[in-house]
Amino acid sequence: MAGIRVQEIAKTFGAKKALSDVSLTVQDGEFFSLLGPSGCGKTTLLNVISGFIAADKGQIFIGDKEVTRLEPNKRDVGLVFQSYALFPHMDVAHNIGYGLKLRGASRAAMDKRVEEMLTLVQLQGYGERMPRELSGGQQQRVAIARALALEPSVLLLDEPLSNLDAKLRKQMQFELRRLQQHTGVTTLLVTHDQEEAFSLSDRVAVLGDGVVQQVGTPRELYDAPENRFVADFVGETNVFPIVESEGSESRFTTTLVDDTGQAVVLETDKAGPFQQIFLRPENIQLQIAGQDIAEAAANQALVRVSEVSYTGALIRLRAAFQAGEFITVNLEGERRHQAPGVGDQVLLQWSRDQLIGFGAK
Repeated sequence: MAGIRVQEIAKTFGAKKALSDVSLTVQDGEFFSLLGPSGCGKTTLLNVISGFIAADKGQIFIGDKEVTRLEPNKRDVGLVFQSYALFPHMDVAHNIGYGLKLRGASRAAMDKRVEEMLTLVQLQGYGERMPRELSGGQQQRVAIARALALEPSVLLLDEPLSNLDAKLRKQMQFELRRLQQHTGVTTLLVTHDQEEAFSLSDRVAVLGDGVVQQVGTPRELYDAPENRFVADFVGETNVFPIVESEGSESRFTTTLVDDTGQAVVLETDKAGPFQQIFLRPENIQLQIAGQDIAEAAANQALVRVSEVSYTGALIRLRAAFQAGEFITVNLEGERRHQAPGVGDQVLLQWSRDQLIGFGAK
């Protein structure tokens, strides 16, 4: 196995800068994901690493070997495409063994390796089937088996689950992680799906506008985003625009006015100055308004529920401020029994350590 090292990679298409001096390191044996919205540069970076696109500048290393100017077939990588790209006129066994055949492997060696791969991806007995006879999940496993048959140092995955339905996609996430842990192959996944990246990866790089915004574990990215882009892209969040500090570096007045007629005030654990403060919907406590509601205070808002959505695992509420802005609250587990109805007035409260503030950048 080998790691991947990317140093100051830049790529421009016409007037559009797809990658801007991108540097990152994927450790040997790590499952690493490139996560970001459409057009952020993640697929371009994968194609630069695989050799299908030449970078304008920078270097690519796989292990200790620089591969920047090598052809794709000389980089010792396995690649699984979004469309799987199986040969429709070949059965499963011949699809898996195709690369071995090109390398001049003997028929006996090829048959042995194909059977090993079919067992690995749990498709024993499927060797004589044609791709059209397989489900989407089975086709994806054949594509992975074909990539792994050559024992590559690195496995590159270009949104391989995006064509599957939601339930099968979750099943295949477990299957991908099992295969990676079994083989130990260094794996780089490109995806726009946060749940997919978080459930599979040891670490994740969030890309935005051709730049690596942050690299970290899923927990680090969610709980401690380093900038507004990451805080807004990773998970759901409520955004409080700040009007001014209230004579304290950690107490702020927002532009939001609740049912008390007062602007919502935030107290944080960290000093500003901040222009925006973020709060995750699941970190908001809720009680239905009544005569025991406390007087106006920091880190709370009296608002009226405008929408209730039941999604199974959680109930999502939207409540309105006086100028029509909304705040979202997610109720999970036992908290779902607290769910109010549309039109109910509720008191929302949160802890100061759950607020994340950002300045001008």
